Amino acid sequence: MNVFTIRDIENLTGIKAHTLRIWEQRYPIFNPKRRESKHRFYDNEDLKFFLRIAYLYNNGYKISRIASLSETEIGEMALRLRPNDQNYEIFINQLTEATIDLDQYRFERILHTLLLHAGFEKSITCVLFPMLKKIGLLWLTGNVIPAQEHFATALIIKKLSVSIDGLERPKYTGGRRVLLFTPCGEYHEIPLLFMQYVLKKQGIPSIYMGKLVTMDMLQEICACQPVSQLYFHLITNLIRCNIDDYLVKLSHLFPRQEIFFSGTCASTCQIREIPFNVRLLKTTEEMMCFAGKQDVGSRM
Repeated sequence: MNVFTIRDIENLTGIKAHTLRIWEQRYPIFNPKRRESKHRFYDNEDLKFFLRIAYLYNNGYKISRIASLSETEIGEMALRLRPNDQNYEIFINQLTEATIDLDQYRFERILHTLLLHAGFEKSITCVLFPMLKKIGLLWLTGNVIPAQEHFATALIIKKLSVSIDGLERPKYTGGRRVLLFTPCGEYHEIPLLFMQYVLKKQGIPSIYMGKLVTMDMLQEICACQPVSQLYFHLITNLIRCNIDDYLVKLSHLFPRQEIFFSGTCASTCQIREIPFNVRLLKTTEEMMCFAGKQDVGSRM
């Protein structure tokens, strides 16, 4: 069983802890468990319940109305609400629940419905990226076990890999060719696979190096294959060097290539000065523009 604090519930639902405490005082459906110290804590079922309530509340239902319903009725009402182009929260919450429960059948069924409803690219950018961010937050605070994060990641990678294989490989005839990789210490591969998918769909040749790529490996590839651009994505701050030093070294080793990077960690790092041939892609829109596509919504 996972254990969550009221701050965890706030971070995962977007409802302030102060508001949650007021609801608990006013409505009988909210019954937090308490430690001997009297501090509140919540389990997996509590989190799933709050995710459903948050979805209804954020879609215009008053908490007094929600509180008058049974847990079954709340779940059924949440399922009846259909997402639109601006709101995919129900899928984010359902996939988060399936991940916490390690329920592969439910995860794949929800993902299949999502893909039919939203299409592949919006499913990734508007649902799966935010969902993984939630799971990552739970992992960082010690509220999910590594198996749960790996569970969701493996299923998404499988779907991405199948989709990538289903696209026709662009022929390289000179000009633009992108080398895709993550630096040593960055284990998150899903954004990189998504970039490979979008580039391939747009007919842009790429070389996929995958994760944990050393400078030596990059040099070897660029020495024997024509590459015009390098692209990497950073989610964690686990790379074994200062980001400024890393960018300077990349720029020095590959002065004739353009170097692009993106990701949560990259956007929040305090970078002193970006080298002349390096560019930070701060948003999903900028990533899509880099890939030659600009009509995908951003939730990263």
